Amino acid sequence: MSFKTRKSRTGVRVAALGLALAMTFATAQAADQFDFSPEQRGRVHTGKDAEAVNATPPNFKFVKEGVLTIAIAPFAPPISTYGSDAKTVVGFDPDFAHLIAEALGLKLDLQPIAWPDWPLGLSSGKYDAVISNVGVTEQRKEKFDFSTYRLGLHGFYVRKDSPIQSIKVPKDIAGLKLTTGAGTNQERILLEWNKQNVAAGLKPAEFQYYDDDVTRWLAVTTKRVDANFNPNAPQAYEAAKNGQLRLVGTVNAGWPLKSDVAIATRKGSGLATALTTATNNLIRNGTYAKALARWSLAEEALPKSETNPPGLPKF
Repeated sequence: MSFKTRKSRTGVRVAALGLALAMTFATAQAADQFDFSPEQRGRVHTGKDAEAVNATPPNFKFVKEGVLTIAIAPFAPPISTYGSDAKTVVGFDPDFAHLIAEALGLKLDLQPIAWPDWPLGLSSGKYDAVISNVGVTEQRKEKFDFSTYRLGLHGFYVRKDSPIQSIKVPKDIAGLKLTTGAGTNQERILLEWNKQNVAAGLKPAEFQYYDDDVTRWLAVTTKRVDANFNPNAPQAYEAAKNGQLRLVGTVNAGWPLKSDVAIATRKGSGLATALTTATNNLIRNGTYAKALARWSLAEEALPKSETNPPGLPKF
């Protein structure tokens, strides 16, 4: 049930106002924790990677000579968003794009796009690659090549003082009140877990649905629900920013399979091999981990990058 339909609307408005003020204060306190300035002086850098350069097909035609053109959708921190100047794209995905360009010895041209536009733009040659929270699926692999660079995770976040310490397997949600996004992949996971629990004689979970992330976080902090289960990255950012939420478990977005996040390139272009090579060398030398930690995304680190791994199957 939405807050809008509850009888105690005044109390909800007061609670929402109180949370908003607390979040504003916490944000001010943590102003130096996340850098949204256009200068990005704290960005992690790397040097030219000879192995990755040598893996780049000699006949690959970049959109611009000497430049790696990458499309990105500035949709939400800490993955990607507009900086304090309202035009520079900042976040982990932009940082990673810079690292890949540096590893290939190229300048970076970051092209902000609307997320639904990336397949057509990439297919038509408007950019060389897409780094924008794109998950690997079997259907997408028919038209594109992929180099994985981040775990695709959904996270369970509870109130900081919650007695819940771990939610990682189906039995952990038995009897809990949970919020998630209606009609989403994460809801599919919860419904399947709940089905298994009921079949095993465990207490069913209760699901509550709200319209946006802020309202879901409010539901957790005001104890209307026990946990919020949604994409990990935005929740990790919010938890680090306001100090009121705590991670108690993650589940791959493709559960029971996996669906990791990858750089997308044109099918058969050969560029994916170079990008996978560059990513693995960034993982090995520790640069990758530093870039993730800068945006509180250490939980999403991959042990290694793969070219065209199994993705979500067609449904």
